[in-house]
Amino acid sequence: MNYRFIGADTISKLVIVVVLAFWAKCSSKGSYCWSITSFSLSTLTNGLVVGVPLMRAMYGQTGVDLVVQSSVVQAIIWLTFLLFVLEFRRSRVSIAEKDGEGREKDIEGNTNGDSGVSNMPSFWWHFEMPSIIDGSILIMSKAGTGTAMFSMGTFMALQEKIVACGTSLTIFGMVLRFIAGPTAMAIGAIAVGLHGDVLRVAIIQAALPQSITSFIFAKEYGMHAEVLSTAIIFGTIVSLPVLVAYYAILEFIY
Repeated sequence: MNYRFIGADTISKLVIVVVLAFWAKCSSKGSYCWSITSFSLSTLTNGLVVGVPLMRAMYGQTGVDLVVQSSVVQAIIWLTFLLFVLEFRRSRVSIAEKDGEGREKDIEGNTNGDSGVSNMPSFWWHFEMPSIIDGSILIMSKAGTGTAMFSMGTFMALQEKIVACGTSLTIFGMVLRFIAGPTAMAIGAIAVGLHGDVLRVAIIQAALPQSITSFIFAKEYGMHAEVLSTAIIFGTIVSLPVLVAYYAILEFIY
């Protein structure tokens, strides 16, 4: 395990989280939902399917080992983190809806002013956590590569347009995928002192196409699935020339 490489990857994702949190809090266009989607677009890559053969061709076994390490950490830590954030969002929405129902009952004639909903949030997690765990296991089981690709193909076939999310959001997704992600990784790599081929692999693997699993999460939670599906399909198509360009530039600079 290359701990410096993993450290650079961690720092890059934390940089993305900080930037998105600041954007969501301080910008009038920022939102919690778009911050989650932007995190997926910036950080989650298709390392095993696309990254392994590409890194083997570019940097041999060293590149393969690093991409595999990154993919394992992504599956264990970052996809779990994304799942937790999505569940937290759904929990907040559910509480808000139930709170709204309680307020409606008050309006309909609850004279003591207490609908019983105000105490719900403190106990709600005890009742809801088992279903959250079961739902998480179900979603993770659907996130296998074959099932995920079939689900994404079915979803895209039902869309009226090939670029389901529109041109502007497609460009937005490509900027996050191929520019923001590698830039954050470069910051993390420099911070921990990576150099040579390890530095090159770190930056290039951050520009790999979008993770297919991120689409499954987006679809299950109703969170911009059309944006993620377009990012995967269109990003995979344009990734080869982009990655070759990164390879050439990094070889020239370093």
